[in-house]
Amino acid sequence: MTHATLSRPAIMKPAHVVITGGAGAIGSALAEQFRSHHPDVALTLVDLNPEALQTVASQHGAHAEVCDLTDIDALPGWWQSLVERHGPVDVLVNCAGIMDIMTLAGTGWERGKRSMDINYIAPMRLMDLAVPDMIEKRRGCVINISSMAGRVPIRGCSYYGGAKAGLGMASEIARLDLKKEGVNVVTVYPGPVYSGLESHARNQVKRGAISRFIPTGKPDVLAERIYHTFHKGGARVIYPDVYSLAKQVANLNLTNKAMDFFSPQPNQ
Repeated sequence: MTHATLSRPAIMKPAHVVITGGAGAIGSALAEQFRSHHPDVALTLVDLNPEALQTVASQHGAHAEVCDLTDIDALPGWWQSLVERHGPVDVLVNCAGIMDIMTLAGTGWERGKRSMDINYIAPMRLMDLAVPDMIEKRRGCVINISSMAGRVPIRGCSYYGGAKAGLGMASEIARLDLKKEGVNVVTVYPGPVYSGLESHARNQVKRGAISRFIPTGKPDVLAERIYHTFHKGGARVIYPDVYSLAKQVANLNLTNKAMDFFSPQPNQ
């Protein structure tokens, strides 16, 4: 893991935490972290799968919010309603995501646009909606789940990698913009982590030694590290640890050549 601090802020005690993708492996693990460390916090989990969402929300005493994040124009009205019903949000976790490993031509525009909407446009819109109140109160935190696929080129990830690269860079810049306003921004760069997203992506590549032995992390370990970074006012998380090296040398030609060799071939 790699995380850094600027001027370290006071430890934050959150009042209302919103986690998108709350029914997924990483989102539910983050819900567990926030609930265990802050038993009285208002916790809202957002997902498109109502059955899975209700199960996870019940486990953690959370509000369940079914929302299609691709309906960008509807997000302001939904956000206002959420705040009116459950209170102002001082921690926003943009965790929802989808991933397809397909060639650019094989992906097609509609699938590609959906990927960009969920992985980049929706998180940006939610930050736009959440941050003004945080600035006014001079307290808050945004946690953005980007991806190592946004740091190094991975075959078959034109849309996903592009969206996550945009989110990662926007998140890092937002941290610089907002630190003086009392708002922290944490950017998370996971490699493969056991989850529904990872399983779906793995099924889209040709099976072989490379796909079988790609270093893959555990969602509960990632969530623990994210919470630790949030708690300490840190800047970023990279997990599994082996991917810290890729981040350090992401701009080197050698890394691009290595990723070209090791990226599994998409089925389509």
